[in-house]
Amino acid sequence: MSSYLNKYLQNNLNPETYRIVMTEINANYDEPWKEAIGEYFDRFLEFFFPQVYHLIDWLKPPISLDKELQKITADSDDSKRLVDKLFQVWLKNNQPVWILVHIEVQSQYDSDFNQRMFIYHYRTFDLYRKPVISLAILGDEKEKWRPSNYGYDLGGCKLNLDFPVIKLLDYQEKWEELERDLNPFAIMIMAHLKTKTTTSNLTEREQWKWYLIRSLYDKNFSKLEIVKLFKFIDAMMTLPPLLQQSLNKKVIEYEEEKVMPLISPFEQMAEERGLAKGLEKGLEQRIEKEKELIIRLLTRKLGTINTDLQTQVKALNIEDLETLAEDLFDMNSIEDLQQWLSNY
Repeated sequence: MSSYLNKYLQNNLNPETYRIVMTEINANYDEPWKEAIGEYFDRFLEFFFPQVYHLIDWLKPPISLDKELQKITADSDDSKRLVDKLFQVWLKNNQPVWILVHIEVQSQYDSDFNQRMFIYHYRTFDLYRKPVISLAILGDEKEKWRPSNYGYDLGGCKLNLDFPVIKLLDYQEKWEELERDLNPFAIMIMAHLKTKTTTSNLTEREQWKWYLIRSLYDKNFSKLEIVKLFKFIDAMMTLPPLLQQSLNKKVIEYEEEKVMPLISPFEQMAEERGLAKGLEKGLEQRIEKEKELIIRLLTRKLGTINTDLQTQVKALNIEDLETLAEDLFDMNSIEDLQQWLSNY
């Protein structure tokens, strides 16, 4: 969706209708972060929490405990949008330790975050009766919100839990360092930050998404690593069908230009799931929905659009649809639309 169309929607639809229209292209922070931590847990700790990383004996593979985590977070409110991961690791002294990772990726302030950190920490300890390390990643946009402890001191009873916190917002000032860093979580942070800053400009998001994907090739990642990291970036930096299709073409052309013996990551993902045809059909359906959206916007501004004009709009290619989305601002009558279509 072009920035012009997005602006038009904001200015001409009521807030609830706008929210519904934009639902399909809302950014997805939760799943990419959760999957990336599961895939690269050692690199995650190495990047964000090196002190913890150096305590662990990495010759013993960590154990992901997603089912056990469900017991700990059973009464959590999904609307909090909190991402949690639980791992069992062994320290270099052979002591087993449980590491509980919390990621708050949404932009809203959460006054209960500190308390929830304590509750999950205690429940983990209660379940295993072993030391627990709780870690937090904050992906919100509130500079001053930096919860790092929970406790109270009442009637001689004193309780305090301090937990290490990383604020992704701080990395905005370290962009050049992130670009040089080959750790997968440098890419994750860049994708996260640029997704946040392009909420109201999806054309710019597509440009940054392409920049980050191209950097995977420029950094000489292996084919497997490119596919994995592409999936995380692609899932987080959600785009409408027209812009996503434009991005896909750029990826294919870039691989051909570089004469790379690679299959495009989005094709690889489709093959892995055995859904190549279904993916293509799904993309076509989403493009049709976007065409219908543009027709509804034209109807809202100009009045009833006859079948012939609707057919002409639906026959437009991607680039012309983007142009129409921008030019509809200046249209005041059906005649203006007819005149515009006569040039295409």
